[in-house]
Amino acid sequence: MTSSTSSSHSDVLIVGAGPAGLSLAIALAQAGLTATVVEQQAAAVLADPAPDGREIALTHPSRATLQKLGTWGLLAPHETGAIHEAQVHDGPLGQRGALQLDARHGGYEALGFIAPNHALRRTAYAVAARMPGVRIVTGAQVTRVSTLATHAQLEYRQLADAGADGPAQPPQRLQAPLLVAADSRFSATRRQLGIGARMADFGRTVIVCRMRHAQPHGGVAHECFGYERTLAILPLPDAPADASCAVDAPGNPHLCSVVVTTGAADAATLLALPRDAFAAQVQAQFKDRLGPMQLDGERHAYPLVAVYADRFAAHRCALLGDAAVGMHPVTAHGYNLGLAGAERLAAAVQAARSQGRDIGDSRVLAAYARAHHHHAWPIYEGTNAIVRLYTDARPLPRLLRQLVLQGARHLPPLQAAIVGQLTGKPPGWMRALAPAHSTSLQKP
Repeated sequence: MTSSTSSSHSDVLIVGAGPAGLSLAIALAQAGLTATVVEQQAAAVLADPAPDGREIALTHPSRATLQKLGTWGLLAPHETGAIHEAQVHDGPLGQRGALQLDARHGGYEALGFIAPNHALRRTAYAVAARMPGVRIVTGAQVTRVSTLATHAQLEYRQLADAGADGPAQPPQRLQAPLLVAADSRFSATRRQLGIGARMADFGRTVIVCRMRHAQPHGGVAHECFGYERTLAILPLPDAPADASCAVDAPGNPHLCSVVVTTGAADAATLLALPRDAFAAQVQAQFKDRLGPMQLDGERHAYPLVAVYADRFAAHRCALLGDAAVGMHPVTAHGYNLGLAGAERLAAAVQAARSQGRDIGDSRVLAAYARAHHHHAWPIYEGTNAIVRLYTDARPLPRLLRQLVLQGARHLPPLQAAIVGQLTGKPPGWMRALAPAHSTSLQKP
């Protein structure tokens, strides 16, 4: 029987070195606490992650958080863009008037900002890896987590390099007053902690990719709700002049992110199409508004499953990022919720430490859970309602969504509320309603 070695030198153990987990580690270190992050991927992969097709729409508060963490400034100029306007279309493009949401109507510089997911991951790791007080254990498979009266602990095995010889390494044990699960919406850590989750499997697939196009996009994002296939076009910064081009598109520096949501069979068909045939389908669905379009890079596909944990915290443990709330991407709030949760949890832990309280105490963590639930629950439920409404081809839902869009077009307060959700700065009357939402899922 192999023995394990134990180490306790951190205030917080974090499972998962995604943006949420690393952002929490940085925020804790900035507050004078220590954190150990345990991640299965290798350090080289974290330092230079491959493009995965996903572009992240960031709210104003999220950008401010990234600036405070020190990660925003590490993004290259061509990796950050702004969304100035959004248009929502019901049915075939141009068939009826679109709902137009303009940042200027709310007095904002932009509705939001956009950056590649892999760039956000790269910069989060770059800051965390050099931050005093943060230790990152890479190439480590967590085998067990548990919470005890006085501390939480986890065991992990160091993954051997491919082809390495020699005996398997004995398990290592870490312990700390608090353990945080930030290891994806299908979190194994969450299950080991005995926390369930509600899952909404939409039975659909999202295909994401970058495309070059002849006409400038003007900073306008489009959400085109088709009855069988939904298309989103997100404006990206122009490609730098010296950037390598993955397509034969000389003179076309304009870039957008394309997000196609469809059924599994249709997604398989789209992914099997030659590159030019796929581009032609997107171009046709978008009615040639950006001129000729060509793929830039590869297509990536992801299943659509939304997740909401039954609890965000318990004694000596908390959930963060997708492990707490895994969002459908249509409202682009998943990453923003993860950042907000990291900031909220770090603040709760810092406050408890400054008051001489146990940072793993269930009462400390319950305050975080309630606040995060108040923030996340209406966004999660609202997003799922939008998805159900705008992917239902039956006559009554079609009529209802037409009424919703037409009503929003003629009701400035409703437009202001939608703009507030997109920017992350909702009107005062919406903020006042937030505490009224149910907290039944988040009892300590």
